[in-house]
Amino acid sequence: MTAYAVTGATGPFGRLVIASLLERGVAPSDVTAVVRSPEKAADLAELGVQVRHGDYDRPETLGTALTGIDVLLLVSGSEVGKRVPQHTAVIDAAKAAGVGRIVYTSALRADTTELPVAPEHKATEAALKASGVPFTILRNGWYTENYTGQLGSYRERGAVVDATGDGRIAAATRADYAEAAAAVLVADGHEGKTYELGGTPFTTTELAATITEVTGTPVARQSITVAELAAVLRGAGLDEGTAGFVASLDEATARGDLDTDSGDLPRLLGRPATSLADAIRAAA
Repeated sequence: MTAYAVTGATGPFGRLVIASLLERGVAPSDVTAVVRSPEKAADLAELGVQVRHGDYDRPETLGTALTGIDVLLLVSGSEVGKRVPQHTAVIDAAKAAGVGRIVYTSALRADTTELPVAPEHKATEAALKASGVPFTILRNGWYTENYTGQLGSYRERGAVVDATGDGRIAAATRADYAEAAAAVLVADGHEGKTYELGGTPFTTTELAATITEVTGTPVARQSITVAELAAVLRGAGLDEGTAGFVASLDEATARGDLDTDSGDLPRLLGRPATSLADAIRAAA
C-alpha cells in the first residue's frame, strides 16, 4: 500500500487533507501526520492515523518523520521570512528518506507574480525542482475564509472596507483546495505538473452584494486607498510593518495578482468549486 504523509497536519488545511484522504478510502494506517506538537494530534491518532514529530525548524526531526513515506504533502509554513530554509529542510529530508514524490502548496503564478508572499514560494519551487525528487506543485489562490471569517464584522459595520480597486479574487474554500490536494496525492499522472488553483473570481463589490443577498443584512463596499487602509490598520493596533504588509496585499489584489481563469481546480475536484454564496451561507 502507498504510504502518505502530510506536514502541518494539525493546522486547518492539513486536517482537511487527511479527512479527504480517508474519505477516498485510504486506510488511516497508511496516513502519517507530521506535526510539531504531537499532543495536538491526539484526535488523528484515535482515527488510526500515524502521528510523528517533525519540526520545520529542527531538521534532525524530519528524517525519522519521513521514513517509509511514498508520497508527501509539504504544506507551506506560516512564518513569513522563514519558509525557504524550513521548506528546504523538509525537501532535503524527504530526498534522503527516499520519498517518491513531493506535493507542495505554493501560490498563484509564484514565478511571475508581484504578490508579496510569492518570493518564498518561488524559491521553494526552485529547491524542489533542483532536488531531483518527483514533484507536483499546487499553486493555491486565496482562501474564501479570508473573507467569510470577517463576516461578522462586515455585517456589524455594514461595509467591506478595502483598497482592492476592481481587482478580481479567484478565491476558493480551504476544503476545496484540500480535496484537490488529496486527489493529486492518491492518483498517478501528476508528476512534474504545476496547477494554478482558484475558484470563480469575484470583486469586493460583488462580495458585499453577495453578503447582502445571502444574509439579508445590507453591506456596502467602501473603497479606500492603500495609504488610507494602512492608516486604518495602524489605528486598529497593528504595527507599521504589519499594517504596510497587509495593505500591500490589497494593492496586489488591485493589480490582479489574486485572479486566475485557470480551470485546474474544478478539473481536479471533478465538480465546480464551492460558490461564494454557498461559502457565505455556510459561514453565516
